[in-house]
Amino acid sequence: MLRTLAQKIIAAHLVEGSMQPGEEIALRVDQTLTQDATGTMAYLELEAMGLDRVKTELSVSYVDHNMLQGDFRNADDHRYLQSVAARYGIYFSRPGNGICHQVHLERFARPGRTLLGSDSHTPTAGGIGSLAIGAGGLDVAAAMAGEPVRIQMPRIIGVRLVGELPAWVSAKDIAIELQRRLTVKGGVGKVVEYYGPGVTTLSVPQRATITNMGAELGATSSIFPSDERTREFLRAQAREDQWEPMGADPGAVYDENVEIDLAQLVPQVSCPSSPDNVQPVTELADVQLAQVCIGSCTNSSLRDLMTVAAILRGRTVHPGLSLTISPGSRQVLGLLAQNGALADLVQAGARVLESGCGPCIGMGQAPPTGGASLRSFNRNFPGRSGTPGDQVYLASPEVCAASALAGHIADPRELGAPPAIAEPDTYFTDDAMVIVPPADGSRVEIVRGPNIAPLPEMEPLPDALEGPVLLKVGDNITTDHIMPGGAQVLPLRSNIPAISEFTFSRVDPEFAARARKADTGFVVGGSNYGQGSSREHAAIAPRYLGVRAVLVASFARIHAANLVNFGIIPLEFANAEEAGKVEQGDVLRLEGLREALRQRRPLSVRNLTKDTTIAVKHSLTERQVEVILAGSLLNYFRDQASQ
Repeated sequence: MLRTLAQKIIAAHLVEGSMQPGEEIALRVDQTLTQDATGTMAYLELEAMGLDRVKTELSVSYVDHNMLQGDFRNADDHRYLQSVAARYGIYFSRPGNGICHQVHLERFARPGRTLLGSDSHTPTAGGIGSLAIGAGGLDVAAAMAGEPVRIQMPRIIGVRLVGELPAWVSAKDIAIELQRRLTVKGGVGKVVEYYGPGVTTLSVPQRATITNMGAELGATSSIFPSDERTREFLRAQAREDQWEPMGADPGAVYDENVEIDLAQLVPQVSCPSSPDNVQPVTELADVQLAQVCIGSCTNSSLRDLMTVAAILRGRTVHPGLSLTISPGSRQVLGLLAQNGALADLVQAGARVLESGCGPCIGMGQAPPTGGASLRSFNRNFPGRSGTPGDQVYLASPEVCAASALAGHIADPRELGAPPAIAEPDTYFTDDAMVIVPPADGSRVEIVRGPNIAPLPEMEPLPDALEGPVLLKVGDNITTDHIMPGGAQVLPLRSNIPAISEFTFSRVDPEFAARARKADTGFVVGGSNYGQGSSREHAAIAPRYLGVRAVLVASFARIHAANLVNFGIIPLEFANAEEAGKVEQGDVLRLEGLREALRQRRPLSVRNLTKDTTIAVKHSLTERQVEVILAGSLLNYFRDQASQ
């Protein structure tokens, strides 16, 4: 049987299920990663499982999102993360070592391995031939405990690349082109797999930029073959022994097919406020900029930043804007310092930030009121930058650098011949900032600051739910809408009662108070509900406030799984038009829930306010039904252990 690369890796890791698209499958997890914004909760959940030691081949805890230590809370959580890593056998990447996806690509990701990460951009590792999947923290904790990850068998989109990129056109433009073609919903339930002669023209860091932004398509994962370019990268990282050639079988059939002629691409820009709102750079020259930010897990590799430094060399950033640079890793920053590129950046007027996520997650560098910001990041969801009503554009590092000089969105092709960038044959590979866990962690004391609150208890699902529609929202609601990031909110990630006060705060500041008063209730929405980040706080906090069901036209994959993990029923309208007949404040009732879910009988919601009945449906598996009935995945595990 001829198989694609993704299908080969799935088959090699299949624990349960049939590889039929849409069917639930369980996959063995080789590696996990967490970051500090989601990892603190993941490790509290791991502790609750009563485990002695992680059971994965490799697990790494990164500190990269929330390094701003405005008070004791972040510093305390970092100490907790380091101590819990030592206790359970997890590698710990210290603050300053770099962004999880960049460092994992450099030092840990391997062809043919499965990687589960508590961050939606975990598929970055697909650039090296790893099947990497983003998930909520509780699913990652379960994987560290030895549980397989359960997903729907994805359909495979084959993207055939032909030709070669023209001057000044980059891998980011390939990613943006796919956003234009497929939209932010186009990858839901699918893996995007790249093949064709154009693949060999792209380095591993370039491939990783493309797989990183597969998350913006809603894709389960994105993957490139492991070939001689992969071997070249691993050799430079002193990891050639971990290389193995992997690719699709010749003649393998894809469920969907896309072809991109790289030679026909031009520099493109994602306009506010969605990655799929795409325009060619030539149409945007009148956009004046107050800020340019280069970095993030998408475009902070050595090649990216050396290119930026070469463009800026001998020039000065436009006086009307601020330029920031976030190196992706300590390795990248060290090499920039050694080869002189760092001096070029500083002398041009760039502000060099920590090797971390920084502005991308809303941790500093919020743009001014009414000022446009151009970023080499992956997301421009409304308010994500930290400024209400922000105007955030996304583009390649080349477009960003040219624009930083011009003061407006500029076409880098106007700069003449592109710089020739020579990457080193051998990278700086000092892993001193990665702490290897002791062989026996049983005597390690776990350090807990006062802001680390116990996990809230979650009661089983009652047989009937009745309550008001607490909020009604539209299409493409992101997890940033549900639970914002940023410097005000992220320090509360280990304190559910406190962080729940910010639930939907950017949509309706009164939501939390209204939910507390009602004690229980529903959220109603449109299509692609919960797109974006994997942050499970967007499920835990609403559940803490009493939300027990969400009724929408369709869900984003990770968020739907997170809702199940915390006992919230993800329901879809049988007829999407019915959503228009439900208003905020309407009182809804579901009856006979437990038996109906178990027997997979049709469900209906009674609108007591309007005296109408609405048909709803769900795609829960038998196991997910039992999780919902138990009240949470943790409750389900405890019930299973007691039997």
